[in-house]
Amino acid sequence: MAIQLQSKEKLVFRLIIALSTIVFLLVLVLDSKILPRPQPMPSFATHLPLLNAMINGTCAVLLLLSLKAILAKNVQRHKKINLITFVLSTIFLLSYVTYHWLAEETKYPMDNPMRPLYLGILISHIILAAIVLPMILLSFWYGLSNQVVKHRKLVRFTFPIWLYVTITGVVVYLMISPYYNF
Repeated sequence: MAIQLQSKEKLVFRLIIALSTIVFLLVLVLDSKILPRPQPMPSFATHLPLLNAMINGTCAVLLLLSLKAILAKNVQRHKKINLITFVLSTIFLLSYVTYHWLAEETKYPMDNPMRPLYLGILISHIILAAIVLPMILLSFWYGLSNQVVKHRKLVRFTFPIWLYVTITGVVVYLMISPYYNF
């Protein structure tokens, strides 16, 4: 039985790394403008940045509620909240990729004195978002497969990074949204 779990865990780990790599490469491809953008941009795409910020904000609140639930030893509520957060984060990822495929990049003005702060937040957000995706997936695997000790050890790092990414996603939106060209 232990051998089966180890074999299954290796497979899950490989799938998580593969999925995380595919998402990362997809984002790079979208930023490189290799894929042609539809012209004109579909009108629904103008709503995606706000939707993404709303999803990020909701996920931040849900992550805090999840922490509260597990500290109260309410495992079932903790699982339900995390599953909702996971689904919302998946919707966010799909919406984010769609938007960045359909829309031209919006640049923060060079002459804005807040630009260094914006870039610092944006860069840390992007790097940590790339790092946290496999951590989230692995944390979910450990939690759903009832490997509580591994889940707790990994979530100590995953939770604060995921929370930071969700909060800074909203901050980035609030800082860049006045400069959208639509």
